Amino acid sequence: MEMLDAVFVYQMHTRSELRWHGRTHAHAEHEYEIHYFLGGDGEFRNGNSTYTLTSGSLFVTTAQTVHAIRAHADDPVTYYAVLIQVDPSEQDLIRLMYSLQSNSPFYIGTNYRFFFEEMQDRGRADTTNYRQSACHQLCSLLYLLEKKPQVILPGSSNRHLERALQVMQHQVMGRLTLADLAHTLNLSEAYIIRLFSRYMHQTPMKYYTHLKIEAASALLTCTELSVKEIAEKLGFSSEFHFSRQFKMKTSLAPTFYRKKYVQTLGSEQHNYEYHRDHTGNH
Repeated sequence: MEMLDAVFVYQMHTRSELRWHGRTHAHAEHEYEIHYFLGGDGEFRNGNSTYTLTSGSLFVTTAQTVHAIRAHADDPVTYYAVLIQVDPSEQDLIRLMYSLQSNSPFYIGTNYRFFFEEMQDRGRADTTNYRQSACHQLCSLLYLLEKKPQVILPGSSNRHLERALQVMQHQVMGRLTLADLAHTLNLSEAYIIRLFSRYMHQTPMKYYTHLKIEAASALLTCTELSVKEIAEKLGFSSEFHFSRQFKMKTSLAPTFYRKKYVQTLGSEQHNYEYHRDHTGNH
């Protein structure tokens, strides 16, 4: 198994994003794709079935299966997509992929976002060992899904935590203080801190900053916004503060991160189009 690509698309809403990510297409023989949706309004076509997008849903798409994302600009879709190539000799893994597609979608909650972020970072690494670890990480999740379809991380069943995560997600483009969060949820600040410490193993505001950096990584690679514009869009006090926080998380300055991981909308790598006229031409 080889990881060919791993991308994070944050709140796609521009015309070019909607056109590219919403195209009807299929991947080549031996290529499989996993989509993990975090939020937004739209539908996902997977083969002959179309599903309404739900936060925390995961889909597996097998080789040469036609699929497409239909998103609405007024409630932009956020998701991770991982494209892998499976060697024909890996029959057990191929069987698993077809089994998972037939049982998709899986509702695993939104707490897996940082699992996918870590896997994306490892899959893009320069060293072979890191890239292989990303493949092992993905395989472990896929086999777990087959045995236990409802794979929810600890804490996702806590309704107060779920509400807090939803508020943070909706306020990524802006500024949110712990006091604001407590007021919105009608909970005490101390209780929210205990929730995040118990279930997320970090403070609420650290998690909130992590969400912003996650969004920034997508804006850097999928848009032409300047670093200053991204800092302002995400509610950082200054470009310097944003760059410092971004480098602390990714070990790269925003400009270097963009140069290394830039994604060009319209790239044909690893896929081919199915024409909508049903002529059979690819």
